[in-house]
Amino acid sequence: QLRLVESGGGLVQPGTTLRLFCTASGRAFSTSGMGWFRQTPGKEREFVAAISTARLGYLTLIADVLKGRVTISRDDAKMTMYLQMDNLKPDDTGVYYCAARNGKTGRQYAADYDYWGQGTQVTVSS
Repeated sequence: QLRLVESGGGLVQPGTTLRLFCTASGRAFSTSGMGWFRQTPGKEREFVAAISTARLGYLTLIADVLKGRVTISRDDAKMTMYLQMDNLKPDDTGVYYCAARNGKTGRQYAADYDYWGQGTQVTVSS
């Protein structure tokens, strides 16, 4: 089992930068492909970004609509994944989830992930 805990969410103003954290415990974090997703009420969970393992060169995927504003990274020694979002917009409001899978590749489909955190709320409003 891999347990995931998100943190770093909150109420932020438009145009600012936010950094989210996903801290893992349990089985080997370093061999898991990881991802960030977000969800707003009434909508399906939406892919944000994903990152593969060191063995795959930490390859990243970013949702097309977020390219240029989002950076995903990981620190395997700290068993932590990060998501930095720049120039936040009200449409970025939602619950952000981190996820891990029993495979090295970070993927864009929620169904490919085996472990999920409880989520952290991000609200972008002035």
